[in-house]
Amino acid sequence: MTEGTTSTAAEGSDTLTRLEQEGEIAADYLEGLLDIADLDGDIDMDVEADRAAVSIISDSARDLQKLVGRDGEVLEALQELTRLAVHRETGDRSRLMLDIAGFRAKKRAELAELGAKAADEVKSTGEPVKLDPMTPFERKVVHDAVAAAGLRSESEGEEPERFVVVLPA
Repeated sequence: MTEGTTSTAAEGSDTLTRLEQEGEIAADYLEGLLDIADLDGDIDMDVEADRAAVSIISDSARDLQKLVGRDGEVLEALQELTRLAVHRETGDRSRLMLDIAGFRAKKRAELAELGAKAADEVKSTGEPVKLDPMTPFERKVVHDAVAAAGLRSESEGEEPERFVVVLPA
C-alpha cells in the first residue's frame, strides 16, 4: 500500500467514525424527545451517501405521524433541531437525514418516479419540463432520478418557491 492509499483509507475511516458519532448524538437527542412526548419508537442509525441517517420506527406508526406532520413539516423541523443538537456537541455542521415512520423513504420513491416520468416526457417532446416547488431534499431526489435517466436538470427560483426544470440532453 502506498502512502496516498493509506491516507485515503484513514480519511474514509475518520469520516465513517464522525458520521457514526453524529448518529449516536442524534439518537440520544431523539430518544429524549420521544420520552418527553411519551411516544414509543425505536431508533435506527446508518450512514448513507456520506451523511448520517437516523430513522424512528414503531409498530404503531400512527403515533409517530404527529412527528411527521402535514407534508412532513414537523419532520423537517425535527431534522433541523436534531442537526443543531449534533452541531452543539461536535462543533461541526451536520447534514444528517431524519426519517420518521418511513415517511421520507416513501417520499423518496414517489419523487424518483416523478423525476423519471418528467425525464421521459422531455425525451419524447424535446421540451423542458418545470415541476412544482419542492424542498431541497425533494429537489435532490428528482435531480438524481433525472441524471439516472441520462438527462440534466436545474433548480430555479427562490426559496420556498424553488423548483426543478428538467432539460433535454
